[in-house]
Amino acid sequence: MMSSGFVVFRAGVALVLMCSFYRSTEDPLPELSPQQYFSTLQPGKASLAYFCQVGSLSNSVFLEELKEAIRPLQDYGISVSKVNCVEEEASRYCGKEEGVMKAYLFRGHILLREFPTDTLFDVNAIVAHVLFTLLFNEVKYVTTLEDLHSIENSLKGKANMIFSYVEAIGTPEHRAVMEAAFVYGTSYQFALTTEIALLENIGSENTGRAHLYFLHCELASDLTESCRTTRMEQPLTTLNIHVFIKTMKAPLVMEVAEDPQQVSIIHLQLGLPLVFIISQQATYEADRRTAEWVAWRLLGKAGVLLLSRDSVDVDIPQHANVAFRRAEKEAPVEFLVLNDVDLIVSHVKSNMYIEETQEDEDGDEEGPDLAIQDDEVAETVYRDRKRPLPLELTVELTQETFNSTVTTSDSLVLFYATWHAVSMAFLQSYIDVAIKLKGTSTILLTRINCADWSDVCAKQNVTAFPAVKLYKEGESPVSYEGMLGTKDLLKFVQLNRISCPVNIASIQEAEKYLRGELYKDLFSFPSVSVLGLFSPAMASAEEHFREAGKRLRGSIITGVYSEDDVWILSNKYAAPLPAMLLARPREGGIESVPLATAPVQEMVRILANAPLEAFPEITVETLPAYLRLQRPLLMLFSDGSIDPQYRNAALALVRQKQLEPFTPCWLNLKNTPVGRGILKVYFGHLPPLPQLLLVNLHSGGQVYAFPSVQSITEQSLMLWLKKLEAGLENPITIISDQAWKPPLPAFDFLSMMDAPAAQASAKKGAECMEAAEVQASAEQPRGGGPAPRREPPETLRVKHWNRSIAPREAGEPSRPHKEL
Repeated sequence: MMSSGFVVFRAGVALVLMCSFYRSTEDPLPELSPQQYFSTLQPGKASLAYFCQVGSLSNSVFLEELKEAIRPLQDYGISVSKVNCVEEEASRYCGKEEGVMKAYLFRGHILLREFPTDTLFDVNAIVAHVLFTLLFNEVKYVTTLEDLHSIENSLKGKANMIFSYVEAIGTPEHRAVMEAAFVYGTSYQFALTTEIALLENIGSENTGRAHLYFLHCELASDLTESCRTTRMEQPLTTLNIHVFIKTMKAPLVMEVAEDPQQVSIIHLQLGLPLVFIISQQATYEADRRTAEWVAWRLLGKAGVLLLSRDSVDVDIPQHANVAFRRAEKEAPVEFLVLNDVDLIVSHVKSNMYIEETQEDEDGDEEGPDLAIQDDEVAETVYRDRKRPLPLELTVELTQETFNSTVTTSDSLVLFYATWHAVSMAFLQSYIDVAIKLKGTSTILLTRINCADWSDVCAKQNVTAFPAVKLYKEGESPVSYEGMLGTKDLLKFVQLNRISCPVNIASIQEAEKYLRGELYKDLFSFPSVSVLGLFSPAMASAEEHFREAGKRLRGSIITGVYSEDDVWILSNKYAAPLPAMLLARPREGGIESVPLATAPVQEMVRILANAPLEAFPEITVETLPAYLRLQRPLLMLFSDGSIDPQYRNAALALVRQKQLEPFTPCWLNLKNTPVGRGILKVYFGHLPPLPQLLLVNLHSGGQVYAFPSVQSITEQSLMLWLKKLEAGLENPITIISDQAWKPPLPAFDFLSMMDAPAAQASAKKGAECMEAAEVQASAEQPRGGGPAPRREPPETLRVKHWNRSIAPREAGEPSRPHKEL
């Protein structure tokens, strides 16, 4: 699998640079003539030669970077030299002046590769390029998902793989990966890509930075089974990669029978905490499985051990089932009661976070106490406040540039405020969309800080942050109303790239549209294709349909077919005109909906519900859409993939329209762990899974449980629902109709902003006159010229808090702040 050339390369590599005449008494690079250089070449050793004439202009910047690279290259057995060309010794590499920017890499006398020296722009680039070239057979460069899967399949049951994404060849992250490949290349197969689309295909949420994954292919004995993957969450540095790989080599779970305070394993030596699952002989097998689950969840973050209560001479509290020990020297062992894997993982991660925060904040003189924050979004923003965002990918708008920008180009505008936590959290998603669309979209992504330009935001009717609007020439702005995340916002942008509705020109094009193939090359978001069918005489109904489609622009694609041969589609799909066809390509079905008397609002409702699945998986993101239907949830809670027997039974009843009063759905506890907490609220404990419930959230709050002893079939499910309808079943619990509120009272910022203005307006007579005189005096600058009204953005950002809760300073009149 691994090339023998790697061993030869490790035996010794020489890097020789033949460069312009550059004299320096401190230059550690030996200067060689061409004859001297070629006489030093040895089989198995590599050299990089840069030939140029004596007396040519010196490439001093490049040489300085090369000097810095000498020490790290020597660490890998690579020597560095430079060569001056002289007239007496002709060489084909001693070219003309235009060739001075080329470097040539040899192994022995064989030319491996030539580089423009501008690709070797710094120390990281030099080391990365040299190692990448010489380890070509050990580090596979992949460009497609098929290439990655091919390598993965070849390793199953044999060896593990380390796969990494870097933004470009020659970056510091690329160097770190190559240095790791130099050390661990004989133990693991390395693969590398710079294709961001490939990273998106493997499910990475954040594609704005480098990533590294460890694929446990050695454990996959079945070729149909995917290699289990662990992502490295720390930045890609040589030290972090070393620590990460070391933890991957360590046993998944270790068994100990000694004082946890005295245990010392590789994780502790690498600065990672330890988690002890306390076991006893009667429950050993269950405790071992729990320890393995925890270990997989914390792989690379903590060491997991199985501690036998029966064989250790330590006073362990009777009810404790977990022990936790920080990585700091002499840190005491904590004994805890955590009855859920999620709670164990959360405890470890939160304690690791506190350590990192304390280390990061030692130099800060002041700042909010994160320990007392009840807003998780604000806490996240505070934690990530030092993480730089590539804001240059979006255009920052001001009062002067806003109108000219949105009227001359298709523009997506983010209205946000730097003091607003949700705005700053959503800004990351907005930048992620900019990264994904870079170079591919005609829509200009812009942003405006309403903390600085509140008047502009008020004129655009922005009353809450964050807000996103799409501006197109000649059309009213379209507001984004989806989830505050990258995926839904990207869908909104992509759907707005095409006309709305789509005008279908032929029967063939209509069929292609219904199959979801018309815009397949543009995006893969739509799960439903909606096509309105109208005869040429049905202008009024067609206009209503077009208006409904425009109202939902950005959330669903609608098409219109109104040619003379529309009757062909009408007959084929049994859809009397006017009608709407709802095609779900993934499910392979087409449903017709009559539109003879449907007003615009009813069409909007039908279109809004069209993307909803017949039997969906409920997640945090999808739940609001299904709650909007105001139907009881017929929900199956499952610990993993759903049982095909129940899926088939539910879909059969849906097709028979037996479940129309309900929303049949399911919840995967592995994808949505909060479901465990929901079940504990309903039952008082975690019941055996799978568990089918009927939850009547909208009228009464009753929760009914399907008998766990029965098998879920079409007949048993319908019989149970009829018993519920007849009142023959008792609910297991009733959900309180008490309104959900935040754990702590919120500040009413609007009242705080209006209060000072209201107090100022209550003053009468002489006080008002005096205030006007003071204002006029303040507005009069020296020399009688007009006073400047705009301060630098930096000053405004400092002042925004005082400006929000008090009247503006003497430079502006006191008035209520209506814009926010």
